[in-house]
Amino acid sequence: MISNQILQNTIEGLKGITRIDLCVMDIDGKVLASTFSENGDYENAVLSFVASPADSQVIQGYQFFKIFDEHQLEYILLANGGNDDVYMIGKIAAFQIQNLLVAYKERFDKDNFIKNLLLDNLLLVDIYNRAKKLHIDTDVRRVIFIIETSHDKDTNTLDSVRSLFGGKTRDFITAVDEKNIIVVKELFAGEGYAEMEKVAEEMLSMLKSEGEEGAHIAYGTIVGDIKEVSKSYKEAKLALDVGKIFFEEKDIIAYSALGIGRLIYQLPIPLCKMFIREIFEGKSPDDFDEETLTTINKFFENSLNVSETSRQLYIHRNTLVYRLDKLQKSTGLDLRVFEDAITFKIALMVVKYMKYMETQEY
Repeated sequence: MISNQILQNTIEGLKGITRIDLCVMDIDGKVLASTFSENGDYENAVLSFVASPADSQVIQGYQFFKIFDEHQLEYILLANGGNDDVYMIGKIAAFQIQNLLVAYKERFDKDNFIKNLLLDNLLLVDIYNRAKKLHIDTDVRRVIFIIETSHDKDTNTLDSVRSLFGGKTRDFITAVDEKNIIVVKELFAGEGYAEMEKVAEEMLSMLKSEGEEGAHIAYGTIVGDIKEVSKSYKEAKLALDVGKIFFEEKDIIAYSALGIGRLIYQLPIPLCKMFIREIFEGKSPDDFDEETLTTINKFFENSLNVSETSRQLYIHRNTLVYRLDKLQKSTGLDLRVFEDAITFKIALMVVKYMKYMETQEY
């Protein structure tokens, strides 16, 4: 259905060209859009016209026109005046609104198809049949972006994202829930993940310029067939969730960059608890003081390099060695040994994951 604002903009534009006042009403006589300075009482006239077999008629000095949507009466258009020129203007206006109905219906059908495609609600044969009817290419490269806003999305945010893509009909912008905007992006020849990162940066920059703080963007892998679009969507959703846990400092996260965090996210909580008990023997990384945690994180950041870590912490090398020895005594893990360091790093990530999941339960 066309919004009343679109109808209003359309007839105001036509009046600006023709200087003829126009009014669009529903079949019950309710005014939806009008350029009349004062709206009269046309309800009875509209109801009478709706019941008549005529497609156009002059009533009370106004030209009345019927506008159909696939043989179903949708709107009544009034043009101010009863002469032939007003009749011609009214026919043009009715034709314009008729075309808007067709365009918006096709857009709605495509939007509905894309939503069902993302959510895996279509059989394989239906995907190709409906894509063909809607003139959507099935064998082009695409990738899914998910934009999560800090508050419930509105039409303005959707329109802003659409405007960024310049109204390209080969890209689809839709939404499947209250906070997330989905972009189904078609790739040109030669485009890859580097270009997709730039697209994500442009979207984030545009949102921030419009006052949208706290937005996050995630994207899946590039797929080559329309039936795989839902796969890229699931990957983008996973990237969004995993990114909040292990990459909270990043506003943009790609599925391909999740690393081991993707595996940890799929572990059951009881198994995580058992793993932490085995590694720390009933203790938790939460028990470590701030100095120890800072030392551990800096040591990992510098790829287990003792000299560089001590330099960045502004401490003597022997002080760092002392701290690492102390940690080894309490946990049994020597971070200077690669296998122990990997175990410890995974344990820290598991604890982070468990904490996040606990917050989601409330």
